[in-house]
Amino acid sequence: MRKSLLRLLPLLAIAFVLIGCAQKQEQPNVVLILVDDLGWTDLGLMGSTLYQTPHVDRLAEKSTVFTNAYAACTVCSPTRASIMTGKYPATLNCTDWIEGHKRPHAKLAVPDWTMYLDTAEYNLAEAFKHNGYVTAHIGKWHLGESAIYWPVSQGFDSNIGGWAKGSPQLRKKQGFGGYFAPYGNPRLADKESGEYLTERLSQEACHFIETHHPDKTGQPFFLNFWLYNVHLPLQAKAYKVEKYKALVDSTQHHLNPTYAAMVEHMDDAVGAILNSLKVNGLSENTIVVFTSDNGGHAQQRKTMVTSNYPLREGKGHVYEGGVRVPMLIYNPQLEQQVNVSHQPVISNDIFPTLAAMANLQLPDKVSAGFDGLSLDGVIEVDKPLKRSALFWHYPHYHTLGATPYSAIRKGDWKLIRFFEDEHYELYNLKEDISESVNVAEQHSDKVNALKDELFLWYQQVEAQMPRPNSHYKLDSSK
Repeated sequence: MRKSLLRLLPLLAIAFVLIGCAQKQEQPNVVLILVDDLGWTDLGLMGSTLYQTPHVDRLAEKSTVFTNAYAACTVCSPTRASIMTGKYPATLNCTDWIEGHKRPHAKLAVPDWTMYLDTAEYNLAEAFKHNGYVTAHIGKWHLGESAIYWPVSQGFDSNIGGWAKGSPQLRKKQGFGGYFAPYGNPRLADKESGEYLTERLSQEACHFIETHHPDKTGQPFFLNFWLYNVHLPLQAKAYKVEKYKALVDSTQHHLNPTYAAMVEHMDDAVGAILNSLKVNGLSENTIVVFTSDNGGHAQQRKTMVTSNYPLREGKGHVYEGGVRVPMLIYNPQLEQQVNVSHQPVISNDIFPTLAAMANLQLPDKVSAGFDGLSLDGVIEVDKPLKRSALFWHYPHYHTLGATPYSAIRKGDWKLIRFFEDEHYELYNLKEDISESVNVAEQHSDKVNALKDELFLWYQQVEAQMPRPNSHYKLDSSK
């Protein structure tokens, strides 16, 4: 009997190793896709009659589509910080794009805000890394001017393309070509002259997926794929631009063929990643999140970039066009998944959601410090979220015309506070998604109730406030 057991020991050891490997591989991989400046209606599935996004549309068919999804801010850096931490930008005091728009003679002086993602914050990449994941960042970062705040200092094992700048460098004197190589990016070596940035980044992402297959590494992976598309400058391959020139219909809202081509480049990149997951046998063990960092860029120097209709305004503005965004979450581990949810959600929710879905073990103080909520119950059965309201705080000026503001959405109601003249606007989004009729005077009780809740939130997050500017000049626009 003893000899028989001894003969079995090697077999039992192998079995335990195989079981251990299987358990490791059951941990889901995660791909987080963040598009820059993609508007709420900039996808085929969201109703665009010009932009073609077949790969994102197909992903949506098996995902939960959030129709009331919001960015944590109407500009990029604060939203990116919120995704990485699960906190409101106001909590982090990272409330504008880095380094922001300078208005030294404006009516209000902006607060001394944080122009980086503080490395003291326990972030999403660190959570995955500490739970045995290989972590990679590919694409835009824009969360600190100094390299000490870039991805490899923030929990990522590798970083391709992420640095200080928030858009491709188009500088003719230096020879930088924007979306076309040479890129002028210290974290992305130039290869073939004239290659298109989005195609290059998607190739890097597919290479990462192939080389970091859990069967090869024994570890699941977290891939942070943050596109530079569809941010300015408006650049795309000529054949795609010509394609959309022939498709533009002047009776519709989306009219810019170059922007349409950039949207297609974005969709191609998503398609390449999804195909890489499929051919490597990872589609059924990889969670995919797709969203944008703020609303669509509506206009630049009298040039129409995109239209957010029926939403009002666009990037930088507190109205829905500046803050409502597409959001899809696909979790193949679920036996059933809600296809459409109308519950209001926000980018702060991504960290706690992925932590729950991947069963990450987090320090108690991290979980307790989230401003966002896990959406796993919403995705599975559309379980109502236990949240009072959503908040935004932007004590800054923006190049596209916005002045300092805050906002709260509670149910169908949205209250906006404008700091320069301390006036309030109130909208019922269910009845007036375009925010065309300010009903503050008709519903003063609602204004007061939402105002009280907004001011209480200021105290809870210790929000920084704009203040009177001693250098204010009445006729100043700069």
